[in-house]
Amino acid sequence: MRQNKYASFPKDFLWGGAIAASQADGAYNEDGKKPNSSDVQPYLKGLSNEEIQELEKQGMTLDEVKKNLTDTTHYFPKRHGINFYHTYENDLELLAEMGFKTFRTSIDWSRVFPNGDETEPNEAALQHYGKMIDKMKSLGIEPIITMLHYETPINITLQYGGWKNKAVIDMFERYGKVLLDRFGDRVKYWIVVNQINMIQIEPFLSLGICRDQYDHIEEAEYQAVHNQMVASAKIQKYAKTLHYDLEIGTMVADMTVYPYSCKPDDIVLAMQHNRMQYFFTDVQFRGEYPRYALNYFNENNIHLDITEEETKLLSDHTMDYLAISYYFSQMVDSTKNVNKADSTSVNPNLDANPWGWNVDPQGLFNTLSQYWDRYQKPIIIAENGFGMYDTVEDGKIHDDYRISYLSDHIEQVGRAIHDGANVIAYCAWGPIDIVSCSSQQMTKRYGFIYVDLDDEGKGSAKRMKKDSFYWYKQVISTNGSEI
Repeated sequence: MRQNKYASFPKDFLWGGAIAASQADGAYNEDGKKPNSSDVQPYLKGLSNEEIQELEKQGMTLDEVKKNLTDTTHYFPKRHGINFYHTYENDLELLAEMGFKTFRTSIDWSRVFPNGDETEPNEAALQHYGKMIDKMKSLGIEPIITMLHYETPINITLQYGGWKNKAVIDMFERYGKVLLDRFGDRVKYWIVVNQINMIQIEPFLSLGICRDQYDHIEEAEYQAVHNQMVASAKIQKYAKTLHYDLEIGTMVADMTVYPYSCKPDDIVLAMQHNRMQYFFTDVQFRGEYPRYALNYFNENNIHLDITEEETKLLSDHTMDYLAISYYFSQMVDSTKNVNKADSTSVNPNLDANPWGWNVDPQGLFNTLSQYWDRYQKPIIIAENGFGMYDTVEDGKIHDDYRISYLSDHIEQVGRAIHDGANVIAYCAWGPIDIVSCSSQQMTKRYGFIYVDLDDEGKGSAKRMKKDSFYWYKQVISTNGSEI
């Protein structure tokens, strides 16, 4: 442990962690649940990390989705997760032992409305999530609940063409209203859509759209995310009619970039790239489509169906707070890259983990400061973590590399708060090991708690405390003054 020179955290700061139902719950065929977008992703044994991530970025074809629904050859890790659906009580008690003040997880849309288009919810799912939330509250843990974390019912992809179809707006609004009615008395903080800006990085998971479903895929992606933003505004509108003290937020993954050099071409490309990342939050906080985005659409032959009613909804019902996930920083080089979210270069000044994610603590300070300066909205760090291979030695896991990463990043959170950013929560990603979103691997571990399962689901599933467990417990008990 060391002293944090930026120990600026308020007394009521919410220390905790975050997972997703799609990566942890398992129980994929229980209590009426049907498949969602995460359930059709197989673990592809034998591929390199680079190959796995490239396939993720490409997304799936419609035939691949249909085939995977009946595939009995491959292992589908997210259908099993870590069995959190049944082990949540003991797992939450372990988090409480660390002193967690908050815990972010998601409710699986494909449990509550298994096909997405039903008119009545699945009561068994609501009862389950009610018990989970009650357990959190009994342990003094403030829930942060995500309504959609890569759990779009697969029926919406197959029958409706994903989020591009405006019919999905009303389906999701119905789902969101059910959650607020049922749990609004116990859950204050809601994130409507996880990482709403990941439409070009994880298009299938984000939007339920297969890469071959539309001729102009980029147009389909922006139409789909427009529909998600309209659905978010409708849910915000409904939330403000309730007597509960609700905070409705939007969430982005940090995809902003540095310029490769001080060459004007690099600086301007980085600025243009960053504006198209701020686009999502500009709409959801400022309530209108910015001119630079409209120009981008025109230049790329993107024509969106936006009604006057939707324009007013977006204007009148902006979000209350910003949730951010941050893992690494990125860079653009004008001689190699273009103004597309997935067009970036490797930063030669930074080290990386085995998946190529550059380690850049000061990038978190930069990100928090830029978003705060732009919007002056409360910020929740919804995800921050270090994926790495862990080794069990005599029943212990010595993960100094994870402690080092998180310590340096938490210091930069304090630095942003010291400079005036209203950061209210820090959620370390994957405080208990779960299936990786991007690679479907268990061996890409983030947790303070080790789960004895391998990439093919083999193992005892026993939980073990890593060295980082005791480190984070001390961080929380000292309110970030010792890191």
